[in-house]
This record gives sequence, structure tokens and C-alpha cells, in this order.
Amino acid sequence: MKYPKVTKKKSGDGAEPRSQYAALAWRLGEGLEILLLTSRDTRRWVIPKGWPMKGRKPHATAAIEALQEAGLLGKIEKKKLGSYHYRKRLKNGAALLLRVDVFPLRVVRQRKSWPEKDQRATKWFTAEKAAELVHEPELSELIEAFEAAILRGR
Repeated sequence: MKYPKVTKKKSGDGAEPRSQYAALAWRLGEGLEILLLTSRDTRRWVIPKGWPMKGRKPHATAAIEALQEAGLLGKIEKKKLGSYHYRKRLKNGAALLLRVDVFPLRVVRQRKSWPEKDQRATKWFTAEKAAELVHEPELSELIEAFEAAILRGR
């Protein structure tokens, strides 16, 4: 499937950012809906994401993170939608620049129980509202571009 390109911004310091993989969990109801969940530390609205897993492809890692963090099952795309950057605050106070590759996950269902259920809240939002709630501008742009692609039938 072809998705619109979202321009990527350079980190500025020349260092290659570390990578994480994420799932953009979506479904069609009265319109396009995106599932967001709260981060464990700051309680901000985010999408399921995590570190690379040895022996797993990036899209498979994203699907596993969606299951562990939000109990989501569905069809994950092998091709990434795009990427966004953010700074992760480490326990020692340092900030680590990360690039997150995002894979669309069409959700079939959400399990009643999953490993991080008691650590996070999950909620479905319209794509417009989800784009407003996330703090990373590049992620917001990805959500908006994905909505436009879905609405025009990809």
C-alpha cells in the first residue's frame, strides 16, 4: 500500500538516533478511529512502541508491543507508514533522541486482559482528536496523513 510521504526532520547534532518500532492502531467505525494509550511515567497519550527485538522484524515488534501495551490483535502492515522523533528522558536525567518507525495495525479486537493493562489507560479517538492529543508534531502529521489516505480509499 502506498502512504503519503511525511518529511523527516534531521536531529541537528549529526548523531544517528536510536530506533524504536510502533503500531498505529486503527479501526473504522463511524469514521477512522485511532487507539491511544497513556505512557507509564508521564501519562501522556502515545501509541504502542518499543525497542527492537532480536530475531523479529520491525513490523512484528510493533504488533507485539501493541498486544503487550494495549491488548490489541489485528493485521499489521509490513511497510512502515513513516517515522517520528522524540526525546526519551532516562532515569539518570539524560535525554536520548529516538526515531520511531510506525506501522499501521488494523485492529480486529482488544483482549480483556494483557500484560500492561493495569499500568496504562487506552482509549479510541477520532483521528483528528488523536492528532491533537499526541505531543510529537511528526506523529501528529503521520496520523493526519494516514486519515487522508484512508478517506480517499488508499
